[in-house]
Amino acid sequence: MAASASHWHSYLRVIVSRERQRLEHFQRAEDILLTLLEDVHAREPRFLVDYARNLEAFEFALCASEDAVTVEVPLRIDGDALRVLACRPGDTPAGHHPGLGTCYLEVPSPGTDLEDWTSAVGVMEWGGGAGCLLPGKVLQHLKELLVSAIVRCQRRFLLQPGDLSAENLQEDAMELSLLIRGGWKTIRFGIVPVVRRRQEPLRLKGRQSDRGFPEGSLRKATEEAHFIPASPHRWRSSTHLPILKLLQAVDMLKGPRLDSLRLLDQLRNQDWGEEGGQGSLTFNHLKMVLLWSTELFPTPEDWQDLEGSVYRLVVILLRCLATRHLPHFLHPEENLFRGEAADLASLYCKVESFARDPRRFLRFHFGLPVRTDSCQGDPGTRALLHLPAEDGSYWDTAYFDILLSQFQVYRIQDGVRRSAMSQLLSKIRREIPQQS
Repeated sequence: MAASASHWHSYLRVIVSRERQRLEHFQRAEDILLTLLEDVHAREPRFLVDYARNLEAFEFALCASEDAVTVEVPLRIDGDALRVLACRPGDTPAGHHPGLGTCYLEVPSPGTDLEDWTSAVGVMEWGGGAGCLLPGKVLQHLKELLVSAIVRCQRRFLLQPGDLSAENLQEDAMELSLLIRGGWKTIRFGIVPVVRRRQEPLRLKGRQSDRGFPEGSLRKATEEAHFIPASPHRWRSSTHLPILKLLQAVDMLKGPRLDSLRLLDQLRNQDWGEEGGQGSLTFNHLKMVLLWSTELFPTPEDWQDLEGSVYRLVVILLRCLATRHLPHFLHPEENLFRGEAADLASLYCKVESFARDPRRFLRFHFGLPVRTDSCQGDPGTRALLHLPAEDGSYWDTAYFDILLSQFQVYRIQDGVRRSAMSQLLSKIRREIPQQS
């Protein structure tokens, strides 16, 4: 059932061949954006210019679709001096997951330099003897500075006609959207102010630190907390850059891990969406799947070939689609599939069809996605995928090793792993009849 190695690598070569050109487009558009942000900083030194955009460029080159590039503009504020006040239950704005933390940022006592600035530009609200930094006002201030920067850069001929479109800045959103031309490609940037503060590196409950990742990578990725606007009055924690730092750490490891992500994202963009390329599965979802795969399959032997590496992501993705539950890697209590309007069952059928017959999908085409008329699959595999998610034993290496064996791509000879598989299989055989 598996496609030959040549099919896998031929498909991948075409994907990789586009990355250099995409990176060039990004860098040209980035130069224009940095010019604008330098002007903003000159007018308002509290908004900093972060020249180290290698993480955003890294992500943009990997992604097959034309998703917006998130650009966080740091606010020069001593975040450690701010008090983070958690919101009450029910305070979470629609569309945001409460586990990612909506909160208020309380400003230090009056008389500080920060209090003077926040009062001068009207981005603070006082009440009960304390002041809170208002994300909506900060966002509005940044928007006004960006509009002025665009006008000044046009007058100084730093922008050419057609370089930039700011019409979406009129939208009432929690990010500022700019369309910038990089060569012949137009890129959408979503610009958001961010407040950073130091924090204790995350200790993931019940999980081994850095399992599968380069040593120290989890600590380095989570040593800062990032807060971006969630609503006009509330902030939320952002894991955008920490996740990209972990993705970059994965790139340091041997094996085709990122190649697996590239390949699946191309399939997502080409065949796994609805007509017009839209669907409920995003590149961000696939990034989480890759990070979980890195932790759940920690040994180099798990990543020796492209086909086996792709299937390690696929079995985790199938499990998440079957149970409608994809845990956030840094906040596992968060379900990233919660509230999805699109039909995850239909998406599951497309992914399972690929797993059963990858040759049909490993080709480039124009027009409608590959059809998946039936989704019968193997009843035993479907029963395995739908085992109760509450039991932690169904979210570990042994469980996903069993799923890999169902697709005939299991190549691990490690005795401990095979013993764990055998023990879990015995438990599953006792429980599956009770599920039917």
